[in-house]
Amino acid sequence: MNKRTALICGISGQDGAYLAQFLLNKGYSVFGTSRDAQGSSFGNLKKLGISDQVQCISMAPEDFRSVLVALRKSNPDEIYYLAGQSSVGLSFEQPAETMQSISLGTLNILEGLRMMDKPIRLYQAGSSECFGDTHGEPANESTPFHPMSPYAVAKSSAYWLVNNYRDAYSLFACTGILFNHESPLRPERFVTQKIIHAVKRIASGSNEKLKLGRLDISRDWGWAPEYVEAMWLMLQQNSPQDFVIAAGNTISLQDFVDTAFKQANLNWKDHVIQDPNLFRPTDLAIGCANPSKAEKELGWKASTRGVDIVKKMYQSLT
Repeated sequence: MNKRTALICGISGQDGAYLAQFLLNKGYSVFGTSRDAQGSSFGNLKKLGISDQVQCISMAPEDFRSVLVALRKSNPDEIYYLAGQSSVGLSFEQPAETMQSISLGTLNILEGLRMMDKPIRLYQAGSSECFGDTHGEPANESTPFHPMSPYAVAKSSAYWLVNNYRDAYSLFACTGILFNHESPLRPERFVTQKIIHAVKRIASGSNEKLKLGRLDISRDWGWAPEYVEAMWLMLQQNSPQDFVIAAGNTISLQDFVDTAFKQANLNWKDHVIQDPNLFRPTDLAIGCANPSKAEKELGWKASTRGVDIVKKMYQSLT
């Protein structure tokens, strides 16, 4: 079999870095995009020790010419579109940038695929945020979308664009509707990493208080290095399909906080305060998933679930 080439759009992020590592281990030639490939540090690739094995090129997802140049330069067999603004909270502050980088970026990739002279398989990173609040009912591939943030609206738009182009132009394009997934590569602006780092500092003698918003929200948290395999598996199928990718285990943020502080033999109630300024304009209460289709058709199942995610994140800092 000829060596396959993959293009990872957004390779500098958590998922992009783990996916690059996974594909390199599979024998792929890997290209990755960043808005400024020469100026980016690619810190996550360096942490994984693979920065010298990836060919990085500049690409602005909102600029179609830039996208087309990147496609022609890499000439990939598979594209993983993971680029775009990735924070739900930040999307309320930067709604236009969020919409453009996710929705318009996806559209430009799809248009670019139509202009290439060979069939290319596309994976688009969807999000469980598209479902909104299902009131505790596990969401699957047929659950209706009810987005509750600009980020979720953008991801919903990208999902429907992929579906439309798949039907209209017979492209091999699919969306992985991923529930929350964490790792040591998560930026500290994400609440899970914010908690872990704060616990570590407090355990080392810091007198700070950890400020959090709502503690009663619940999420299905998984382990990011496992989720990139599901992305790859989706592009190895005979036909393109969308899949919910999740651990199938939901815990509350309070449980996450409690477990994190217990790793340092501390009581979270002594160190956490709720800050109303951190409450979002809208926020889903419970994220709950049914990933049975992925297990049945992809043979993929999360092995790290629930509070074990917290423990692994904490241990990664020790």
